[in-house]
Amino acid sequence: MAMDKIPMTTHGHQKLKEELARLKTKERPKVVEAIEEARAHGDLSENAEYDAAKEKQGFIEGRIREIQGKLAQAEVIDPTSLSGDRVVFGATVTIFDFEADEEFTYQIVGDDESDIKENKISYASPIARALIGKSIGEEATIRAPKGDRQVEVMDVEFK
Repeated sequence: MAMDKIPMTTHGHQKLKEELARLKTKERPKVVEAIEEARAHGDLSENAEYDAAKEKQGFIEGRIREIQGKLAQAEVIDPTSLSGDRVVFGATVTIFDFEADEEFTYQIVGDDESDIKENKISYASPIARALIGKSIGEEATIRAPKGDRQVEVMDVEFK
């Protein structure tokens, strides 16, 4: 069974690699030290510090495995190497929302990179799904919980 690739931009891939390095070189040794310290306090059955450190260790190890899995499945896409007027993964899209009578700009990125404060939306989001494959000048219907929204693709950039 082939594993599905996880699309991510070069920026998102780099951020995951940095988090993995930090977890392995800083967080993991720190929690091992905390466990050793708590063990030195004697009775582990009523040792809250020990329990907290073991719980944190479990979280860190789980996150390390999760990131390693994502990096192994990563399909890294450099938006600057793309071009054209079609909306694809990695594109920065400017749309005109007819109902809001306003323009919005979003970059379509991987799940781990999405951050609405930075106008980065996941390729799996309703907005991205409605826009992918459209060209400049085309209209799209965004299916949203509050109702459908009509938008027009105004610009597609790769940066």
